[in-house]
Amino acid sequence: MAKRDYYEVLGLTKSSTPEEIKKAYRQMALKYHPDKNPGDKEAEEKFKEAAEAYDILSNSDKKARYDKFGHAATGAGGFGGAGFSMDDIFSQFGDIFGGHFHFGGGSFGFNGRTERPMRKGADTRIRIRVSLKDIAYGVEKKLRIPRKLACDECHGTGAKNGSSYSTCKTCNGSGQVVHVTNTILGAMQTASICPTCQGDGKIITEMCSKCRGEGIIQKEEEVSFKIPPGVSEGMQLSISGKGSAARRGGINGDLLVLIEEEKSEELIRDENDLVYSLFISMPQATLGTSVEVPTIDGKAKIKIEPGTQSGKMLRLKGKGLPDINRYGTGDLLVHVNVWTPQKLSKDERKMMESMSKSDNFKPEPSRQDKNFFERLKNMFQS
Repeated sequence: MAKRDYYEVLGLTKSSTPEEIKKAYRQMALKYHPDKNPGDKEAEEKFKEAAEAYDILSNSDKKARYDKFGHAATGAGGFGGAGFSMDDIFSQFGDIFGGHFHFGGGSFGFNGRTERPMRKGADTRIRIRVSLKDIAYGVEKKLRIPRKLACDECHGTGAKNGSSYSTCKTCNGSGQVVHVTNTILGAMQTASICPTCQGDGKIITEMCSKCRGEGIIQKEEEVSFKIPPGVSEGMQLSISGKGSAARRGGINGDLLVLIEEEKSEELIRDENDLVYSLFISMPQATLGTSVEVPTIDGKAKIKIEPGTQSGKMLRLKGKGLPDINRYGTGDLLVHVNVWTPQKLSKDERKMMESMSKSDNFKPEPSRQDKNFFERLKNMFQS
């Protein structure tokens, strides 16, 4: 099922400001929050959809790529592609709502407590060179990429044997500290993340010797991902969850893939069209002929009509590249060039001199050329 436009999801336009984007997401999240719609799967999907849209549109870099390339720019991105849970959404965007929501006289929060912001690992950036054939049909890449992964000895916890912890004395294991402020309305109680354990509720007593308490180690791992048809030079794809692991737990960063095009020796790309310069001889142009031209899939035979002029453009429909947003496929444009010989034998020269006296070999401007020269003349006279 195709994804809906992110602006449509939040009821926005491309000119919407960051504040408008934030406000629109807050309204959608409040409307479809699971606590307000218990057991409603449709509301839960809309809640996730709104979070995915906000994840892209609230980030200036992601928004710019999405505005230019559409959903393909996010790759497998968003919450659907990364396998994010509801807790991930709450942890990432919970600060938008404060600690609790209020509907009428009731209230609800994030799992009944103030959550520590979910740690996210660093993004990993790579460059990928793709051929025209890769661009035409898409391609799956498998690469060994060095990145930081969760330590296999402590399972990413940073603690020896994954269990050398003690309860945080500052928050008594709750991960949050409570502050009471006296106001004219009475005592106001607020909760914030514990500054000692950063919301974990526990302190490492003995660090893992392999990762030295970091919970991550540098390793090389094979990563597979798909490059969609229609990508172009300079496009950056975001593959969610394929970057480095977070320090001491959390979610992985993203794999950012910068596209580089391999230049073809024969075909030139012009957006979704491909251009080929075809050279034919004067006899071929005069008498007509059939020639083969290169395409992405091999060769295609085309007919050159008798009397074809140099500069004529022939179009092979649908032989170009697909649009990244699936708006159709470009064409192969064959630019015909009539080759003029630079050296002639005596017999060839006599033959050419004889032909030049014939009216059939005198150039006759086409109607289009006549119109052009007429416009040029008027321009200089005005």
